[in-house]
Amino acid sequence: MEEKLRQNTSNSIKIVLFGPESTGKTTLSKQLAKHYNASLVPEYMREYLQKKWDAYKEVCTYEDLIPIAVGQMKLENEIIKESDRILFCDTNLLEIKVYSEAYYNGSIPELIRKFSLENSYDLYLLTYIDTPWVPDDLRDKPHEREEMFLRFKESLEENNCNYITLKGDSESRFKKAIKTIDQLIDK
Repeated sequence: MEEKLRQNTSNSIKIVLFGPESTGKTTLSKQLAKHYNASLVPEYMREYLQKKWDAYKEVCTYEDLIPIAVGQMKLENEIIKESDRILFCDTNLLEIKVYSEAYYNGSIPELIRKFSLENSYDLYLLTYIDTPWVPDDLRDKPHEREEMFLRFKESLEENNCNYITLKGDSESRFKKAIKTIDQLIDK
C-alpha cells in the first residue's frame, strides 16, 4: 500500500492549489495550467465522492480516505511523467489530511499522515474564503469557512510548507500567483 501513496520523483516544479471548499482552486488551477502550458492533476476526491453520491446518495466516510488518497497519487504519478517543467495539483494528500482531521475528530489514517508529510511540493497556493459560496452535492460547510481556512493555513505552517495566500477577485489571485510562480521558475 505504501508504494501507492509515495510520490514519484521529478524535476518539475510542483504547485498545489490548497484551501477550503468553494474557494476557486479548480478554476485557478485550470487557468494556471493553461497560462504555463503545464500539466494539471485534477482532484480525485471530488470525482470519487460525486460518483458515490450519484449512485447511493452517500457522503464520504473514514473508510473512503485511503482509496481517495491512492487515486489522487495514482493520477499525480501518471501525469508527472508527462510534465517536464511545472505540475499543478488541484489537491494533494495534505488536503485530505486536513479534511480527515476536521470531519473525523482529529483521526487520520496513518498512511495519509505519513505520506502527506513525505511527499514534497515547491509551492502551495492557499485560497482564501472571500469568494462566493457555491453549493453543490458535496459541499457542506458554508458556515465554517473561516474555521476551515485556519485549519488549512495551520497545516502549512506546522509543516514548514512554502506558501502564499491568494485573496481578492479571480484576476488579482491569478496575477499574484503568476508573479510568485515566475519568481520560483527564475530561481
